[in-house]
Amino acid sequence: MKKNLAELFGTFCLVLFGCGAAGISGITSTGPAGIGLLGISFAFGLAVVVMAYAIGPVSGCHINPAITIAMLVAGKIKTGEAVGYIVAQFVGATLAAGVLYVIQSGAPGFMMAEWALGSNGWGPGYLGAYSTTSAFITETILTFVFVLIIFKTTAKWSNSGMSGLAIGLTLVLIHLVAIPITGTSVNPARSFGPAIFAGGKAFQQLWLFMIAPVIGGILAAVVWKNVFDDTTEASIKALKAEIGIK
Repeated sequence: MKKNLAELFGTFCLVLFGCGAAGISGITSTGPAGIGLLGISFAFGLAVVVMAYAIGPVSGCHINPAITIAMLVAGKIKTGEAVGYIVAQFVGATLAAGVLYVIQSGAPGFMMAEWALGSNGWGPGYLGAYSTTSAFITETILTFVFVLIIFKTTAKWSNSGMSGLAIGLTLVLIHLVAIPITGTSVNPARSFGPAIFAGGKAFQQLWLFMIAPVIGGILAAVVWKNVFDDTTEASIKALKAEIGIK
């Protein structure tokens, strides 16, 4: 229960700060305003950094169903625990989107626009108006890179003390590339919460942000297990060194 609540809280904060920066002071469907693309990118990245150190010791700070599914595929988490994490992540994201809706509805002349509350999207009317193919490839590949970096920086033999910073900065870089294309999801829960309240095209296009990041995460898990995972080899070397075998 503590782990699930940690994931709920972490995902809530990610959406509150990240989508809040995008929807309130960052960028709209008509173009950049306020803190702009760079500010939004750092809002998401810094939210992950803070949550990594705040709840990482409790749950590992997945706060992203694509990461949880990737960890399940890689054998780093059990099925029951993964289900609890994913449910908590979607609940946290939805609660945060609800809070953002209440806050934004208090602005003079508020109207729920297309892709409101920092929703993800693509196509005509959305930022760079990129195609469905571009959006799908972007979300799949960037999630793949993101999750693969998470595997590497959180591996047993890595410098785990710096993993939160590395992961957060990676998310900043991902946003700098993907915001004009999709608004940057790489996280089904992050897309789900705002789309539920925004409705319209944001909800109609939600399917892509449910599927593409999960595919990217699974691909990263497969590549990690079969190419980069040196845990077993490192363990054998450590054991040999301990007993004096070259």
